[in-house]
Amino acid sequence: MRDGISNKAEINKNAIIGKNVSIGPFTVIEENVKIGDNTKIGPNVHITGWTDIGKNCEIHSCAVIGDLPQDYNYKGEKSYTIIGDNNIIRECVTIHRGTEPESKTVVGNNNIFMAYSHIGHNCIVNDNIVLVNQVSLGGYVTVYNNAFISAVVQVHQFCRIGKYAMIGAISKVIKDIPPYMMAQGSDVATIRGLNVVGLRRGGFSSEERELIKKAYNLLYQSKFNVSQALETIKNASELGNNSLIKELIEFIENSKRGIAAHFRKT
Repeated sequence: MRDGISNKAEINKNAIIGKNVSIGPFTVIEENVKIGDNTKIGPNVHITGWTDIGKNCEIHSCAVIGDLPQDYNYKGEKSYTIIGDNNIIRECVTIHRGTEPESKTVVGNNNIFMAYSHIGHNCIVNDNIVLVNQVSLGGYVTVYNNAFISAVVQVHQFCRIGKYAMIGAISKVIKDIPPYMMAQGSDVATIRGLNVVGLRRGGFSSEERELIKKAYNLLYQSKFNVSQALETIKNASELGNNSLIKELIEFIENSKRGIAAHFRKT
């Protein structure tokens, strides 16, 4: 052991290792990797590709970061994995680099990725996000701040998970989940209501929660279709002029896959 780095770790001489980094035995860190200060890396970890990991991260045993994308279109081009600060990456997590030349898989700050979760190529995972055990994000998925994705959730490629959204366990997400919503469904994830607990914990005021509820009711509990609901929300001054509701509107208007439908009893 030297300065917190095991003598049994294999570290390429060209890798850049920050201050106060600890690295466990049998971990492999390859040539084009950069590790930020105070990051702790456990045993049997593999960090490869053009990978940049920030400060104060914890990477547990058997995680694989920056490996080849699982994409037939990848032809060996240079692409990246960028990971921010204060992330906890638990056992056997996999994070793959981008597919197209110079493209990136990007992870923000203050996230927790629990055991066996997977972040596919070209994903963008922002800040303060929880992926519970065995979550799988397909390629090009975007997850916005403060989302919570429960265990064994499968997210189809190109889907987006909005800020403060919550996905229930064992769900299959094939369309975008709007901000502030709660979704679940093993066949197809559908909207089950607002993420009320997440909004309270996130410090949203009662007035803000009430506005979000009004927008939700117009979107999912009225007879309007999505376009009509959005127009109604925009024209309601208390809603259309509110920054939180504007984010909801923008998210839906920018959806390419469409948004998840509401749950209906059969």
